[in-house]
Amino acid sequence: MLVPRRDQAWLTVDFGGVRWILAFSDESALARYALARGEGGAEWEYETVLGARLLDVAVPSAGVPCGVALDAADGAEHAVLFPPVTGVVPESAAVDKGVAGADEWGAAR
Repeated sequence: MLVPRRDQAWLTVDFGGVRWILAFSDESALARYALARGEGGAEWEYETVLGARLLDVAVPSAGVPCGVALDAADGAEHAVLFPPVTGVVPESAAVDKGVAGADEWGAAR
């Protein structure tokens, strides 16, 4: 995954009580995001990061509820959210750990 950097840190957004690390599947997806922000002419610095590293290392070390948003500019049909729930992130970082009635993906039944 490509993870843009701003001010020596990965680009994140806070929404719905969760910090989302923005990640992109390729340079075209990142370019669509830059265009959507009106920053298509700007140079975007990014790192190539394994998705597993984002979910297994970066999310737990964020210190706040954190997930990964993949291809955020591509709309609901193509963008994918990896929320901080059991089965997606390590249990130590899951916001639903210990919630009675949650299924294997952390959703309440």
